[in-house]
Amino acid sequence: MSAQSRTRPHPATTGGVDIRLPWWALALPTLAFIVLLALMLNPSDAQAATGDPGITHLFERAQQLIGR
Repeated sequence: MSAQSRTRPHPATTGGVDIRLPWWALALPTLAFIVLLALMLNPSDAQAATGDPGITHLFERAQQLIGR
């Protein structure tokens, strides 16, 4: 009895990968980045949350460097 060889059910594609993401998969990280950037650029709001003057000084220095 001869053994049957297996064949591929679908031919392999040579094109790129087709991945579809939902709209929120890009929107949520973008929103989080914008919120964190806004907190960095406005250190007076960040001071109320941390209470540490060293972090506030770091944020103010970062704002001065970005503003140049």
